Formats: sequence, structure tokens, C-alpha cells
Amino acid sequence: MSAKILLNSKEIHIILHRLACQLIENHTHFKNTVLIGLQPRGIFFAERLVTILRNDYGISNIQLGALDITFYRDDFRRRESPVEANKTTIDFVVEDKRVVFIDDVLFSGRSIRAALTAIQSFGRPTEIELLVLIDRRFSRHLPIQPTYKGRQVDAINQEKVIVQWKDNNEKDAVYLINN
Repeated sequence: MSAKILLNSKEIHIILHRLACQLIENHTHFKNTVLIGLQPRGIFFAERLVTILRNDYGISNIQLGALDITFYRDDFRRRESPVEANKTTIDFVVEDKRVVFIDDVLFSGRSIRAALTAIQSFGRPTEIELLVLIDRRFSRHLPIQPTYKGRQVDAINQEKVIVQWKDNNEKDAVYLINN
């Protein structure tokens, strides 16, 4: 098994700020916008973006939630081991809001399809956008595309993209793992 670094800490830092600026351009004051990190890995990314928006750009009224899609996935019954759900925390109304889903890697599109179904339990958003750190564009099984993306990666199906955050690892990094 070999690992190639796709993004180092400095590159991730630059991408985070670029994505934060793109969000500001499209949502200005975030008055009618809510950010939702997809559990489990998208929430680390979402929290980092919110920290940058608040601390570096002075946007204080950001609403951030966490959405667990485990039981909305079309493949959760096909797994060898029992699945464990994560916590959903959405303590605001999504009805008539602009929702931005945040996830680390867009692969097949199945997680996003599940998130689209899951969010309906909380209301009907006006609009839904997708923000991802890594877009694996040639791996899509569904016609889902990101609105915002940090980096586009051409990886074959046997390769895995692993995102590490310094919050739960020793450093920020994105790796391409070849099995």
C-alpha cells in the first residue's frame, strides 16, 4: 500500500480561506443560510470553515448543524458489520432557508443523495448547495456535482482519498492511498 500526499497543511489552509470567501460572496451575511456538516467527517471540515468565517471575516451569525445520514443510505443494510449512527444536531429551522451541505470527499454521490432525503425531515429548504474539500469527479454513480470544491482529484476506484484534520490527527493533510 502506498500513500501520496495530495494536500499539505498550508494548501488546506489556503483552500479553506478560498472556500470561506466563496461562501461570503454568495451568502453575504448568512441571514437566510445554514451550514450543515455531514457526519462523521464533514463536521470537522464544517467546524473549521465556521471558525474561519467567524474569526477571520467577522461573520458572527452562522448557524451550523450536523446531519447523520446513516439510515438514509441505500447501502446501510448491505454492510458486514452493524452500523453505528452519529448524532444529528440541527437546532434551527431549515424551512425556506438556503442550506449548504459540507462534506470532506464527494465520491459516488450516495451520501449526498441520503442527505437530501434526510434534510426533508427538518423542513423544505429554498435551495441546497454542496461544498466539498475533495471532488473525485470520475467516481460518481449519481448526477450530483458540488457547488464549491477545494480540489478536484482524478482517482481510480481502487484508490482512496483520506482526509486528516489536526483536530483529531497530528496535522491537516489529504492523502491518496493505493491499495
